[in-house]
Amino acid sequence: MADLHDMTVAELAAGLKQRDFSAVELAKRFLARMGGNPHNAFLDIDSEVTLAQATASDQKIADGTAGPLEGVPIAHKDIFVTREFATTAGSHMLKNYRSPFDATVVQRLREAGMVSLGKLNCDEFAMGSANENSAYGAVTNPWDTTRIPGGSSGGSAAAVAARLAPAATGTDTGGSIRQPAAFCGITGIKPTYGRASRYGMVAFASSLDQAGPMARSAEDCALLLSAMCGPDLDRDSTSLNVANEDFSRLLVLPASDKPLAKAGKDGSALRIGVPDHWLAWEEGHASAQVDGCSPAVRVAIQNALHAYEQLGAVVQSIPLPHTQLSIPVYYIVCAAEASSNLSRFDGVKFGHRAKEFSDLADMYQRTRSEGFGDEVKRRIMIGSYVLSHGYYDAYYLQAQKIRRLIADGFQTAFAQCDVIAGPVAPTTAWKLGDKANDPVANYLADIFTLPASLAGLPCMSIPVGLGDTGLPVGLQLIGNYLQEASLLNLAHRFQQVTQHHLAKPEGV
Repeated sequence: MADLHDMTVAELAAGLKQRDFSAVELAKRFLARMGGNPHNAFLDIDSEVTLAQATASDQKIADGTAGPLEGVPIAHKDIFVTREFATTAGSHMLKNYRSPFDATVVQRLREAGMVSLGKLNCDEFAMGSANENSAYGAVTNPWDTTRIPGGSSGGSAAAVAARLAPAATGTDTGGSIRQPAAFCGITGIKPTYGRASRYGMVAFASSLDQAGPMARSAEDCALLLSAMCGPDLDRDSTSLNVANEDFSRLLVLPASDKPLAKAGKDGSALRIGVPDHWLAWEEGHASAQVDGCSPAVRVAIQNALHAYEQLGAVVQSIPLPHTQLSIPVYYIVCAAEASSNLSRFDGVKFGHRAKEFSDLADMYQRTRSEGFGDEVKRRIMIGSYVLSHGYYDAYYLQAQKIRRLIADGFQTAFAQCDVIAGPVAPTTAWKLGDKANDPVANYLADIFTLPASLAGLPCMSIPVGLGDTGLPVGLQLIGNYLQEASLLNLAHRFQQVTQHHLAKPEGV
């Protein structure tokens, strides 16, 4: 049997069910690996809470009342509120904050039997692409500790890659599950907007924020997503009124030689579209990179698409209009929503309050100046500007109109293909500090992930090899609305014939 920390969620769930090991034994193994907080991945750990949950899981397994993921450990991004662990959202503004309730995502995973290992580091209020914006220090990439793990779910990605946890929750506003998953060589999925409840998720941009799982494989993500999702209409006005489903139902186990086919009865080959301004796909080769994709990333993506062709899919170039405008649209919309959402942090009811102030207005100003980091302040200021009188129509309203055009462009593209594929990021993970003082450079790193987020589409990242620097590269797969199960099956078929998702950093 493989080392416990090297086993997948599916393997751990099966082993616990068969009594090969106990939940307490498993929890102790991961708690020991977390000692010293490698990579600065965790912000709060409480072994007593974790072991108490594990003991309860062992009792349920013995009683025959176990949930589908009973006893399997998981760690939560510190953007989800939790009763038994502090919730800071990576900010001094919420230092030592304790929530009186659990986020719906946390609650549902616990109901499925999962044992919490603690809370994971993230960019402050989930604003960032490198996990360098956390008030509690940057997270490092397990593949190279001089490099960033991606953001904002960098702590989640680093913990899974370093085998500090078999799975983690993340949130994706503009790519914050997919990009760190790609940079750390793991699998992550953002479901259709509204699939997973936002209740108890500290809000950044309400029309974009979405929860999703991060793990080693597509099979693991399917199991986790099945436990996380479902309507939450009484508590989340953005929740979809769509019944939950078993997202693992389409996974082919064991591996199949049957060619990839699109959904339906005609059995025709699955069509994978490659946007022509992401990678110019001509006669089976990514011959150019219009949006600045590095050669190392381009080769890895090309090889992955060839693997899909060998599985029976047809890869073709497609237009995807208006997505070149995703960066300005996103950073207007998300900043505007951040300005509104973060206005609640004023020192009156909860969170940080300045110790010295002269009046109420001064308290607001000092509290927010002390509690928020530079990137959060930057986005609040941008958002306040674009929502102000005289600029709303010129900026915010125009951005929302283009957002609609981007979403419509995806529907036009899906008339020509079944799935859209391309890079997750233009490069592999960069050095810590390289872009810390250049916010625009950080924003440009999201060029491939933002379009699907603006459209609210399900999308995921799977590892497809290492670039010339020995760092992971991720392939992005984008499906149409509510097509998570098909997307996960497509990723799973790739992982059945490749070994990229099994690779791990040296020394882990």
